Amino acid sequence: MKIKKGDEVVVISGKYKGVKGAVLEARPTESRVVVAGVNRHKWHIKPTQDKPGQIVDREAPIHVSNVALVDPKTKKPTRVGYKMEKGKKVRVAKKSGTEL
Repeated sequence: MKIKKGDEVVVISGKYKGVKGAVLEARPTESRVVVAGVNRHKWHIKPTQDKPGQIVDREAPIHVSNVALVDPKTKKPTRVGYKMEKGKKVRVAKKSGTEL
């Protein structure tokens, strides 16, 4: 998966189209990411002996194909490419060629 935790992304399809946010969590096995402020749902937590039950409002994961990385130079959505620099594989923005 080309998108990692901490990356700035923009949602390119669905209910939250156009919303920018940081990736809070990446789940490569499921091909999903959790983006701050996007796809918020209410989760009902059962009570235990230690703490009472509650309703928590938090972000749910969305599919990685519905988000695009924000180019740090142009601040627009871009695809991710790779290139070798000094024997290391580095992520690069396709639009501007800047390192990510």
